[in-house]
Amino acid sequence: MPQRLFDSPDYPTVPTTDGALYPVHRIFCVGRNYAEHAKEMGVEVDREAPFYFMKDAQEIVLTGATIPYPPGTENFHYEMELVMAIGKPVFQASNEDAAAAIWGYGCGLDMTRRDLQLAARAKQRPWDLGKNFEQSAVMAALTPAAMFGAVGPQRIALSVNGETKQDAHLADLVWSPTEIVAHLSRYYHLAPGDLIYTGTPAGVGPVVAGDVIHGEIDGLTPVELVIGAAR
Repeated sequence: MPQRLFDSPDYPTVPTTDGALYPVHRIFCVGRNYAEHAKEMGVEVDREAPFYFMKDAQEIVLTGATIPYPPGTENFHYEMELVMAIGKPVFQASNEDAAAAIWGYGCGLDMTRRDLQLAARAKQRPWDLGKNFEQSAVMAALTPAAMFGAVGPQRIALSVNGETKQDAHLADLVWSPTEIVAHLSRYYHLAPGDLIYTGTPAGVGPVVAGDVIHGEIDGLTPVELVIGAAR
């Protein structure tokens, strides 16, 4: 029987507040899901349907980590997000089925090489260099959906070195978690192990080595990240 040429990594896991581990297989991300963030980026929200990009599962890094300032960028941005975790298979779902498929929620950071993203956008190219790179998907512990409650009134906020930069509510989401799952399941067989980053509010901005990022959503475990020196 042929042998593998090299060892391959295991799926990364994210802890849950009830003491389990959630293996991450895929990471979907929703673009421009807060109107004010779209405005600050100089674009309009597409209200016909959400759109997506992806990050590799291996880019997961857990809260409390220190990550190096990434290569190839001079404009490294934070994006604070509500992340949902799929808990059972769902395909071409109704809104009811979509809601039932959400296992839980967590705080996440979609770290972004903004200059590379904007350069790609200007040329109508994919965003991979700006979005999908090492240690760009930061996660705190996941909380079961039943313990979090209905998405809407919760505050979502982020600070850098103690200074508030993002401050909004989940009610500001253009597309709700249920609507996102129902729509995305038209195109993918969603399954346990799929994380979905639901978009970021206005107030995104750059960080440099030495900065400490703190993000929080009412009812969820906060996410924290320290930016280290480039290497």
